[in-house]
Amino acid sequence: MPQDVRFDLPFDTPVSEHLEHARSRHLRWVWDRGLVRSQAGFEEYRSWDLPGAAARTYPHASAADMVVLMNWFSLAFLFDDQFDSGRPDRADRVAEVARELVVTPLRPVGTVPRVVCPITVAWAEVWTHLSDGMSLTWQTRFAASWGRFLVAHTEEVDLAARGLAGTLDLEEYAAFRRRTVGIHHSIDAAERSRGFEVPAEVQAHPLMERMRDRAADTIGFMNDIHSFERERRRGDGHNLIAVLHRERRCSWQEAADEAYRMTADRLAEYLELEARVPQMCDELGLDEEQRTRVRMGVEAIQHWISGNYEWALTSGRYAADKESPAARAELAGKGSLDDLLTV
Repeated sequence: MPQDVRFDLPFDTPVSEHLEHARSRHLRWVWDRGLVRSQAGFEEYRSWDLPGAAARTYPHASAADMVVLMNWFSLAFLFDDQFDSGRPDRADRVAEVARELVVTPLRPVGTVPRVVCPITVAWAEVWTHLSDGMSLTWQTRFAASWGRFLVAHTEEVDLAARGLAGTLDLEEYAAFRRRTVGIHHSIDAAERSRGFEVPAEVQAHPLMERMRDRAADTIGFMNDIHSFERERRRGDGHNLIAVLHRERRCSWQEAADEAYRMTADRLAEYLELEARVPQMCDELGLDEEQRTRVRMGVEAIQHWISGNYEWALTSGRYAADKESPAARAELAGKGSLDDLLTV
């Protein structure tokens, strides 16, 4: 399944005017914080173009905030690559670090991490800036979304360590993928990027909850399609195409075609739900200022669907034919060139 599979999206992706300004500062930050520890690791990281993803998913952030968002954006991707499937003992360290990442937003800002490694120290720094100016309600919501994502990540690592990564059926996988894709807290961060908050009654409304879930499904399945060749190379069964291939006993092409259909269906359902947002606002009796915040919240979801899609088409992270030290490390069973879970 080629990386350049196309979807027909009904909205465009703005790109931040601060991309290049923020990119140079972000790359310096990644190196200075020890989030890459070798030149090969740094070049691999640069090829992913995560700044390009952040500039598309948070296009309205200020120059300073764009740097903060890029810094935060990098942590989940770098952490995701830390598990070595050939070392089951690594799962315990992943879980320990993940617990530290989960509790950071629940502690007073500036608290020194109790589990020290480049990932945890960097996250404590980023959270100080990311939470600045946001209400306790938003901080609590973000912390809950972030925590669910990291718990799902450790469950994924544990399944792989026990040789059970390929045992989820399609329904189980779809629900699990909705958590591991990490979209809920990423959409929360979009509010920080523009300095607004979606009204609490809207966030709790079943329509908004379902919209966010369907957006997560759409993005997760798109990522599975675009990253399939890389993950197949790594022996990673946490992928929609791999699940369909195994469960339905069909060819890889048939599985890829079905994954595409499922993704298009999730997107269509999201758009149907989005069309009902004005009715929801009427139902809740929102004033114009509140409706503006709702509109910005919907735009945040659109930016994530479209921006992530545009980035994934060209990111070196998903290149199947790449010849690099990182690609050779993956073939050897290592997720990352650089160990970021130890001091």
